[in-house]
Amino acid sequence: MRIRQIAQRAVDLDRAAHFYSLLLEQPVAAVFDPPGLVFFTGGGMRLLIDRAAPSSLIYFEVDDVDAAVERMRPHATITTEPHVIFRHDDDTLGPAGQEEVHAFLTDSEGNTVGLIGFRSVVPAQDDRR
Repeated sequence: MRIRQIAQRAVDLDRAAHFYSLLLEQPVAAVFDPPGLVFFTGGGMRLLIDRAAPSSLIYFEVDDVDAAVERMRPHATITTEPHVIFRHDDDTLGPAGQEEVHAFLTDSEGNTVGLIGFRSVVPAQDDRR
């Protein structure tokens, strides 16, 4: 398991993007606005600047999000079940050709923890009769 992403809250997305670009000495990797997301990448990690983040949020990458949720279910409140959040068509924010799966739980101290996993994109079923 490794830390894959850290989210920071931003009141002013443009101001925060400029600040972190200067701090990290790198350009923004991707912007999604709406909903108000800016990503920076480096060293296998992502920094997410997010208008909706509660304050800070750590995301751990796990081999299998579904299995991790089931392992933690007796010990934590699962606030969001595993679901696909994004499909990576290129390597900008994650491995190309993979779906990114997220789940969220509340730790023993009341903090939200994110889990991230990747799985190969399943081709659409052929609708031929």
